Amino acid sequence: MSDFCLDDITNDIHSRFPAADERPLIGITANYADSSATLSEGYYKQVAAAGGVPVIIPPISDPAVIINTLERVDGLILSGGGDFNPLWAGEQPSPHLHSINPERDRPELLITRLAYHRNIPMLGICRGIQTLAMALGGRVDQDICEAHQPIDKVPPILKHMQDAPRTEATHEVTLATDSILHSIYNNVGAHPCGRPKPVNSFHHQAVADGGSRLRAVAWSADGIIEAVESSCHKPVIGVQWHPEWLETDKPLFHWLISEATLLQKARRLHDHILTIDSHCDTPMFFPQGIRFDRRDPRILVDMHKMTEGQQDAVSMVAYLPQPKEGQAFKDISPIAAETPKDYADLIFDRIESIVNDNSEHLAIARTIDDLYENKRRGRKSIMLGIENGIALNHDIANISHFRRRGIRYITLCHNGDNDICDSARGNETHCGISHFGAEVISEMNKQHVLIDLSHASEKSFYDAISLSKQPVVCSHSNCRALCDVPRNITDEQMRALARNGGVMQITLYAGFLHKDSDRASVVDAINHLEHAISVMGIDHVGIGTDFDGDGGVPGFASSADVIAFTTQLLRRRYSDDDIAKIWGGNWIRTLES
Repeated sequence: MSDFCLDDITNDIHSRFPAADERPLIGITANYADSSATLSEGYYKQVAAAGGVPVIIPPISDPAVIINTLERVDGLILSGGGDFNPLWAGEQPSPHLHSINPERDRPELLITRLAYHRNIPMLGICRGIQTLAMALGGRVDQDICEAHQPIDKVPPILKHMQDAPRTEATHEVTLATDSILHSIYNNVGAHPCGRPKPVNSFHHQAVADGGSRLRAVAWSADGIIEAVESSCHKPVIGVQWHPEWLETDKPLFHWLISEATLLQKARRLHDHILTIDSHCDTPMFFPQGIRFDRRDPRILVDMHKMTEGQQDAVSMVAYLPQPKEGQAFKDISPIAAETPKDYADLIFDRIESIVNDNSEHLAIARTIDDLYENKRRGRKSIMLGIENGIALNHDIANISHFRRRGIRYITLCHNGDNDICDSARGNETHCGISHFGAEVISEMNKQHVLIDLSHASEKSFYDAISLSKQPVVCSHSNCRALCDVPRNITDEQMRALARNGGVMQITLYAGFLHKDSDRASVVDAINHLEHAISVMGIDHVGIGTDFDGDGGVPGFASSADVIAFTTQLLRRRYSDDDIAKIWGGNWIRTLES
């Protein structure tokens, strides 16, 4: 075959590659100089060698261009280059500031922030580590020597701006032993002890503080931060050196491709399954004037976060606080409502108003068919529920009233006994389900309203299962074997729930995941999910986040992280079918019962 015969070359390609394999697309931010977007060959050659498809991202600030780019790339490399304008960090320029590159600053800060929201894997290199810090709430030293002048010049500041060939290591760094970076390099270096890792650096700026989203994981001998990674279980790493030129740094690019491949698979899976969160309390924030049509920082579930996380549906509940004995509901109602029923109706009125104002992108799903049709039309679904059966106002007829409004489940009680049953945090008023509660369960069965036993006492739980002729659910509960609190359910309860045909939806309230709630993370959510699967089987589990009801942990902190949870499941080699069951298939089965 001739090296210069195009027909021979293309025929050879077609014979060896009849169809393109599914390699992840990696966007690489371009440098900018002399009216040209440029990129050093090391970046794209390393991406291709690691199994990715490199594409160059020019410095364009147009939000539509950036968002469309992020919808197509599976990973990002933030490349090296000039200094940032310190005004982006609210600082005045130092006399030691080098030349800035205003053409790059705005688009790269925007693309980094928006990629972070979408859980897109990112690798920041040289300027790229500073891009991460600037975009995600950290701080950059404009000049290393100025910021780190040693007392009496001991120890000396290393020469970080090297003039050696880029393929030559010029100094060493130590890596934190508990870091992803350390595991990538397979114990080549460690901090505070171990053999340091040789690196090549060409910079005079460095990250001063990673902020709350990034943590330092590598340091040079003079204490300069040489690498950061996400402190929130996101696939984000930044290094101060230039790994694209070092033969020993290929594992870093393989890490990026591996993470991008997981995201690519998760996105494609989400394209054809339903992802349903069975419980959120976002309506509690309605009195604060939240904007569901914007990325509102006051809430964890909104249209933008659902889009970022590729989440299809959420059950929004009308949560009703439990009055103390002798206390009138209107005295504790967050909004003007005389009765619990009035309050629930006002919440549902507000949800309907939000949906009507955003009908192109949002719809209420009252049936299973609605869920599938909304997904087909590109709309997010809101399902309705009630948290605390006092909403019935001691009137059985209100079950059919709320069913006509579209509710699909009622959590029988909350943190206190009511007229239906005893709570897990109650006083055993009825010794389980009350006589009125038995009537409520019978009518809920007739109206095809799910009986939700999250918050119920153990006696109420078993009474409800014996009384119900249909499967019951726990819309947001965890495993007591892993976190011994009254709100979690025992293994024996889980077995009874499975025999009943019901489901338990793992929740993200930190105090139900870990006895030390400050240490709870997405890893604990996975642990509870896998324990529930080991007890009940894959057909009886799901996710009910309790977002905006104090649910949310690092790694699964809002609806934007729904896609990230799927990548966690893929990393643990769950099948597509099993993930579909966890994300909504099992919940839909109970709704259809």
